[in-house]
Amino acid sequence: MEGKQEKQSARPHSCVIRDRSFVSLTGVREVISFDENEVVMDTDMGLLTIRGKQLHVSRLTVEKGEVEVEGTVESLLYSSNEAFRKSGQSLLSRLFH
Repeated sequence: MEGKQEKQSARPHSCVIRDRSFVSLTGVREVISFDENEVVMDTDMGLLTIRGKQLHVSRLTVEKGEVEVEGTVESLLYSSNEAFRKSGQSLLSRLFH
């Protein structure tokens, strides 16, 4: 079978933090929201929330599922993403609906 054979199945997920000021991630499905204090993304391992100060997404490669975040990292929190996937809506659209 020719053509795109892209699957929504899990890709390798990794998270590398360097000096609490740089985070490199793979296995990211979507960046849901971000501001200078929080970045929320849907990963193959669940929702990941990065909290800190002066955060910004310095690189985003959606096709490869790669994201880089720079700033002062204070915490990373994984949580279930089943509710998000079932709703089919982004967090922002649910907040403002």
